[in-house]
Amino acid sequence: MSRNKVEMKCEREKRTVAMMIRLYCQKNHRTKFGLCPECQTLHDYAMLRSDKCPFMETKTFCSNCKVHCYKADMREKIRAVMRFSGPRIIFSHPIMAIRHVIESKREKKRMEKENNEN
Repeated sequence: MSRNKVEMKCEREKRTVAMMIRLYCQKNHRTKFGLCPECQTLHDYAMLRSDKCPFMETKTFCSNCKVHCYKADMREKIRAVMRFSGPRIIFSHPIMAIRHVIESKREKKRMEKENNEN
């Protein structure tokens, strides 16, 4: 994959995570503009982890990665965000949600094929 495609993929992943954190914060912490301090910390951490990811070229989403680079407490927080925002994002960002489902299914099939070959 070319460097430009990897960068675009990373930016798309970061936008998706940022939107999910924003949705979570608005609905759970009643923020109108911006993020509460706790969600801002999670957002900053998630962006840093995406920027530092050595597997961006080959993985789709962090949940599909074999190496989990999030600290345990941050991993639990991002899981809570994903569990909450995942089903709801279809209403605010339907194209992003559909793309995410398609890419997840594609990655799951790829991983199954890879595991069957080993």
